[in-house]
Amino acid sequence: VFYQIYPLGFCGAPFENDGNQESRILKVIDWIPHIEKLGANAIYFSPVFESDTHGYNTRDYTKIDVRLGTNDDFKKVCDQLHKAGIKVVLDGVFNHVGRGFWAFEDVRKNLQSSPYCSWFQNLNFGGNSPWGDPFWYEGWEGNYDLVKLNLRHPDVKKHIFDAVAMWMEKFKIDGLRLDVAYCMDQDFLRELKHFCKSRDNQFWLMGEIIHGDYARLANPDLLDSCTNYECYKGIYSSHNDHNYFEIAHSLNRQFANGGIYHNIYTYNFVDNHDVNRLASTIREPENLKNAFSVCYFMPGVPSVYYGSEWGIK
Repeated sequence: VFYQIYPLGFCGAPFENDGNQESRILKVIDWIPHIEKLGANAIYFSPVFESDTHGYNTRDYTKIDVRLGTNDDFKKVCDQLHKAGIKVVLDGVFNHVGRGFWAFEDVRKNLQSSPYCSWFQNLNFGGNSPWGDPFWYEGWEGNYDLVKLNLRHPDVKKHIFDAVAMWMEKFKIDGLRLDVAYCMDQDFLRELKHFCKSRDNQFWLMGEIIHGDYARLANPDLLDSCTNYECYKGIYSSHNDHNYFEIAHSLNRQFANGGIYHNIYTYNFVDNHDVNRLASTIREPENLKNAFSVCYFMPGVPSVYYGSEWGIK
């Protein structure tokens, strides 16, 4: 059972990275008794590494965000969670980085003479970027503050894998949730899986998939699990519309005899950091517990987004 924490929000960090170090992440230790009381035995932390603003625009994969504290602070948190029997899964944001990422800053400073030009997807000097750079690059889904990495570049892969190895060694993490896995290079995912499982064969790899066939990524060749957005939608809308055939159809389609995902242990949720909280989405507050019940009793692993256990909007 997962408890999801978005650390920058949970810890009350400022939105912009102001460079001021504060050990806010230690707050998680005080919450361990509550997390245990809920029956959760794993935490999925949204991004914890140094970033420009919201965590998904990484500056440095090897350093905990200064707004949260130091690497040693986070090690204390992980040690206490593991002592309580709670596993730790981190957000692996490998598809893109922020404009403050150290290698991208080198490109902005040194232009064609930077050794990192080929680290970024389709970076070329044939035109200007929307940010006014004298070069163009790919942004994730048109967001140019999220610079797409070239995940086929051997040095990029080595840099990411070295960071993951450090997380496994220093923080003893138990798994990764791969941001926007649905649009990532599958050869990269395959290599990442081999890299992680060769160090810990119980290591858990979960991918973010919003639409399409989950089995494309959640299969013996690639990832162990994926986000179940189909049932996320069905859980709240079947209650809102009093149309329980909707969620029944999804559950049968996915998990019944001959169900298309009966071999996939999906990651189930009623809300998360990317969508409105359940209490804001569900029309009748008395259905909050019913919605959580569906999430807990359907096949797969249930997750609670911090604060939603109190019906926070």
